[in-house]
Amino acid sequence: MVLTIKYVLFILLVVCMLGAAWFSLSSRRAQDPLDQGLKRSLMNILLGAMLVTLALMAMFLFPGSTVNVLVETVFLVIGAFNLFSGLRSYGYYSRMRSGSRRP
Repeated sequence: MVLTIKYVLFILLVVCMLGAAWFSLSSRRAQDPLDQGLKRSLMNILLGAMLVTLALMAMFLFPGSTVNVLVETVFLVIGAFNLFSGLRSYGYYSRMRSGSRRP
């Protein structure tokens, strides 16, 4: 069971990393500032999910030393902050986009 969780977390880590890279590149190529904001907010969400997944992987893979627990805690806090700020930015830019289409 633990081995299955490790594989699922690894697959989730790779998917989040590839998605964050994709949205990072596409946000830099977008011409519209609203599209850039939406794509960067999705990148932040995926980066936060990647950090949380990395912290969970560290919990399952390595024994609980003091340094390991501190690193996991830092990754969880930064990941949660990225998730929160990405969701907040996504809401802001999606409201801006829907508001700008109204006549």
